[in-house]
Amino acid sequence: MSRLSTAFARARDAGRAALVTFVTAGDPAPGDSAAILDALVVGGADVIELGMPFTDPMADGPAIQAANLRSLAAGTRTADVFAIATAFRARHPAVPLVLMGYANTMTRPNPEAFAGKAAAAGVDGIICVDIPPEEADTLAPFGDYGLDVIRLATPTTDAARLPAVLDGASGFVYYVSVAGITGLQQAAQASIEDAVAKLKAATDLPIAVGFGVRTPEQAAAIGAVADGVVVGSAIVELVGKHGADAPAAVRTYIQSLSAALGAARKEVA
Repeated sequence: MSRLSTAFARARDAGRAALVTFVTAGDPAPGDSAAILDALVVGGADVIELGMPFTDPMADGPAIQAANLRSLAAGTRTADVFAIATAFRARHPAVPLVLMGYANTMTRPNPEAFAGKAAAAGVDGIICVDIPPEEADTLAPFGDYGLDVIRLATPTTDAARLPAVLDGASGFVYYVSVAGITGLQQAAQASIEDAVAKLKAATDLPIAVGFGVRTPEQAAAIGAVADGVVVGSAIVELVGKHGADAPAAVRTYIQSLSAALGAARKEVA
């Protein structure tokens, strides 16, 4: 089993949803990422998404846009992201690490070269936000290197297009619960439950729900029906507020989310 499938299976066996967390690599500076990533693990994150800083993060809201700019201003480059990933893998051999970013950073100098470096760094999968499934051949080399290609489904993904979204998907399916950018709004719980049910009927892959999840209560509600809950902007805001001193605040926040997910299905039962 891959690290991703093992993490979701472990959470399922524990009777809870997996906690998937996001931070931007190199924010506030490349040297600060290790302690922030460690805080996520200690706090109880099951899967970590490491955002690759980019000048035009079109799917991201103000918090992650600002994190990208801080990271780039601190000099973070793709080589630094791989270095952060390599060091993380040495410290945390079992925790899944996913790179999340945009085609400009994942296809240069070409997809094969990027995939090889990512695999060598111990990365488990990639989420490429702006390559649609109709252009999936662009990402074919990632699978050749053993990397999971995690696909995005949205509220506008209808029944006709869903098979294309799921074709070739691996690791998990990321359900973007709002038709908008990260961090600014949250979907109604009923719409999330309906979407998760439809996705589960179409795939055996775990379904993780993100965009707009901030509080332990929100995480618990989603975790009662989904296989995973993704939290990003709220963590990134803590990094923006506390800078290099963020690990303690991040760890405490993650612990609150983890505890809520642990209790969510017990309360439903």
